[in-house]
Amino acid sequence: MHYKTIGSKTIVRLDPDEELIEKLTSLCNSLKIKTGSITGIGATNNVTIGIYNTTTKTYQSKTLTGDHEITALIGNITSMNNTPYLHLHITLCDSKNQAVSGHLSKAVISVTFEGIIDHIEDTITRKKDPITGLNLLELK
Repeated sequence: MHYKTIGSKTIVRLDPDEELIEKLTSLCNSLKIKTGSITGIGATNNVTIGIYNTTTKTYQSKTLTGDHEITALIGNITSMNNTPYLHLHITLCDSKNQAVSGHLSKAVISVTFEGIIDHIEDTITRKKDPITGLNLLELK
């Protein structure tokens, strides 16, 4: 992973075989980024995405292998239990230019990932909501 911070933004590049969420979480920890947003593009050949089932209160996940372009990654960075918490959604495109998207659980980079983290100088935390079963933003 390589990165450069300019003002309130950090530009990051991941290399082959690096796991996206693991590396971004580590970077947020190192740079003490507690709140922010992230966007990015790149490529993966091993990715797990899902959709939240409101009845069972679990993610229904699907793992995709083979070449996929990350045509859009968007998400936010908050904190939960004093640890960076990344909530990311992704849109992917396969070799037939068919798109699929969902909540990102894992993505191993196959070629590169290029992202921009926009830091927000505050701390927004999350708390488990008993009704939805999700870790929701605490906005006080």
